[in-house]
Amino acid sequence: MMDFSVHRYDLNSNGFTSISNIYSPTEVDEITAIIDKANTSNDTFRKSKDLFAIRQFIKEVPDSASLIFNDNLKQVIQQVLGAGYFVVKSIYFDKPHSSNWYVSYHQDLTISVNKKIEIEGFDSWTVKQGQFAVKQPLEILENIFTIRIHLDDTDENNGALKVIPASHLKGVYRPETIDWTKEKEKVCSIPKGGIMLMKPLLLHSSSRTTNNKKRRVIHVEFSKDSLPNGLEWAEQVYIN
Repeated sequence: MMDFSVHRYDLNSNGFTSISNIYSPTEVDEITAIIDKANTSNDTFRKSKDLFAIRQFIKEVPDSASLIFNDNLKQVIQQVLGAGYFVVKSIYFDKPHSSNWYVSYHQDLTISVNKKIEIEGFDSWTVKQGQFAVKQPLEILENIFTIRIHLDDTDENNGALKVIPASHLKGVYRPETIDWTKEKEKVCSIPKGGIMLMKPLLLHSSSRTTNNKKRRVIHVEFSKDSLPNGLEWAEQVYIN
């Protein structure tokens, strides 16, 4: 019997937690088979020698939804996050075995929205592959949770996330100001079929792949907040 209270505590106190065996090997294979059949010609797909990514993943690969939101994941969302949460962003990342893609320490400080509207507190607008992103008031970001679904065994040798525990409690925390005499780094190794839950304000990074093994991850963000003045989430998927 899973002790959800432990994961709830870790997520709120440390900014992250991980849970194994959310998906069986068969379920993982079914998810990856659906991804392999996806039409990659749309603007939301990005493909290079270092990275294959699908933005608005659930929208672009809708057949994956019933597999992703299996009974195990629904229980985690209900018991760890709580009621009323819906998907506001989803991305699929495939970091190939030969990838030299490196991501330095950062926080996830923007949300994806449907259009640009000038609203007080919303600034630093950008557009990537036709999708608007904006920095928003901190209280909106503090109510977002991310679940990362691992389709491969992932450790420090193939790009597992490195995090600074409890850094999400310090608001906007610039990486250049990290005091390594006080902070400690944690490598989040996650087995195939497991998940990592994290807060967007948690400082995190990802190293280059050194063991010639892939790292495929589905990144899904959840909120239960409405946006103001006609602004809407770029994705808004409710879980049945």
